Amino acid sequence: MNSAPSIEPTGSTELLKECAETCQRLREQIGTVVVGQQSVVDAMLVTLLARGHALLVGVPGLAKTLLVASLARCLGLTFGRIQFTPDLLPADITGTDMLNEIDVGQGRVRREVEFMRGPIFQNLVLADEINRTPPKTQAALLQAMQERQVTVGGATYALPDPFQVFATRNPIEQEGTYPLPEAQLDRFLLEVYVDYPSESEEFEIARRSNFRPEISVQPVVSVERVRAYGTLVPRIPITDEAVRLSVRVARATRPVDPEAPEEVVRYVRFGAGPRGSQALVLAAKARAAVRGEPAADLEDVQALIVAALRHRLVLGYRAEADGVRDVDVLSAVAKRLKIRITEP
Repeated sequence: MNSAPSIEPTGSTELLKECAETCQRLREQIGTVVVGQQSVVDAMLVTLLARGHALLVGVPGLAKTLLVASLARCLGLTFGRIQFTPDLLPADITGTDMLNEIDVGQGRVRREVEFMRGPIFQNLVLADEINRTPPKTQAALLQAMQERQVTVGGATYALPDPFQVFATRNPIEQEGTYPLPEAQLDRFLLEVYVDYPSESEEFEIARRSNFRPEISVQPVVSVERVRAYGTLVPRIPITDEAVRLSVRVARATRPVDPEAPEEVVRYVRFGAGPRGSQALVLAAKARAAVRGEPAADLEDVQALIVAALRHRLVLGYRAEADGVRDVDVLSAVAKRLKIRITEP
C-alpha cells in the first residue's frame, strides 16, 4: 500500500494543528445551543474547510437553520438567510440594477444605474427550504456556487471570500415544492441527512425549552484564519488507494460500468459524474484536516461516500415502485467493491 507523504511546506504542520483545535472549539460552541447532531456538525466542518456547499435534509424542527446560523456566528462571518418561497424571483437573490436620479443643481437631474446587492453577497448564505421555489429561481444560485460570482445586466460581480451556501430541504412535504435540478444538486459537495435526536438528547431539548436560558455562541476564529484553513486543505496529501477508491465508487454508480452491481443497472438512470469522485477526494482531505491528520486515506473516503454521492444519483421509476433509496444503491456498490460505508 502506498502511503501519502505528510504536508511539507513550512508552517503547514502548525496550521493543521491549529485547524483541528479550532474545529474542536467550534463543536463545543455549537453544542451550547444545539443538542446532539454531532455527525451533522462534523459534515458542516468538512464542507467549510473544503470551501464547498452543503445540502441539509431533514424534517422540520431539527435545528437545521440554527446549526448554520450558529456556525456563521462562531466564525465571525457575515451571514445571509434567504427564505425560499414560490414567489421568490432570481433578482431577490442576486440583486438588481436600480435607476437613481441625482439632483445636480439648477433644476438638472443626472440619472445613474446603481447595482443593489442581494442577500447572496455574504460569506455564509443559508438557502432555507430551497425546494419551495421554482427551478428558474433555484438556478440563480448556479453561477454563484460554481464561480463565486454573479452576472446581472451584463456586469459581473465577485462574491465575498469565503463564500459558501448551506441549503435546507424538507424531504417529506411535496405540495408546493419543486425538485432540485440535477445540475444544482451536483454543485453541493455533500448532502447531509439530519436525523431525529436520541431519547436522551430529546429530553435535554425539552428540558431546555421550559426555562429557555439565554445562550449565545461566541466567535472562535477570524475570517483570515478561515481563509488560511481553506488554502491548507488542497495541499493535504491523499493516498493513491484512496483516490482510486473514490473513482471506482463513482464509476460503479453508472449502469454502463462493468463493476456496477445489479441494483445500479436496475434502478439508476444516471450515476455520479467526475465531479462525484472529485468531491470525495476533496471532502476526504477536509475530513483529515478536521481530525488533524497530515494525510487522507481510505477511511476518510469510506466515511463520506454516502454524503458525497447520494444526491448525484438519478433513480428511475422502478426504484420508487420498489421502495429503493439512493443509500440502498450505494450499499450495493459498497458490497460489490467489498468496502464498508456508513450513512451520515
